[in-house]
Amino acid sequence: MKEGPDISLVAALIGDPARANMLTALMDGRALTASELAAQAGVGLPTASAHLSKLTDGQLICPRKQGRHKYFQLADAEVAAVLEALMGLAASRSVKRVRTGPRDAQLQEARVCYNHLAGQKGVQMYRSMTVRGLLVEAGEDVRLTERGRAFVADFGIDISALQEGRARLCRTCLDWSERRNHLAGSLGRAMLTRMEDLAWVRRDARSRAVLISPTGQAAFSAAFPLD
Repeated sequence: MKEGPDISLVAALIGDPARANMLTALMDGRALTASELAAQAGVGLPTASAHLSKLTDGQLICPRKQGRHKYFQLADAEVAAVLEALMGLAASRSVKRVRTGPRDAQLQEARVCYNHLAGQKGVQMYRSMTVRGLLVEAGEDVRLTERGRAFVADFGIDISALQEGRARLCRTCLDWSERRNHLAGSLGRAMLTRMEDLAWVRRDARSRAVLISPTGQAAFSAAFPLD
């Protein structure tokens, strides 16, 4: 007897190599065109369009029209979290790409996961904030403490504005390369944006890597110590 949601349908959508490459390409939070996603998947435009239609019908991505152009992005943070978890599962089972390169090390140090900071630096930020009592874990939930609110305000983030939005303030996301949590939610997104505003980090235009300046390395270590 079958019980619960049918995971085979979602698994089949993600399991196709071309669609998996498209979904991975959207993990940096950007909206991409069908042509851009076709290049990422290594397929022709008609084939890419068919794949995108299936992903849209499966509610894993959503289309957006801007002028004459049509863009696609991940449906929501929940889809991104599932993809990140699957990457971790694949890595733990040694199911990896054959070819590696310099960007692999950059991705493991710091990368964009949907719209927040992941990798070694993302895990360091989360661990530092929890050890210092700025964040408190309660099972799979995490919340910002009063000390945390003061820290975030000093960091230059308007918590009140974040709470007015529909997105959850704090969420955990299991990091695929570190196998530990990093911070997601609207606060995770705001923290990464603030680091970009401070010129600590910048996004690599050709990958999900987040590149950290020498000044940013020192400032990040001071703001999020582990000792």
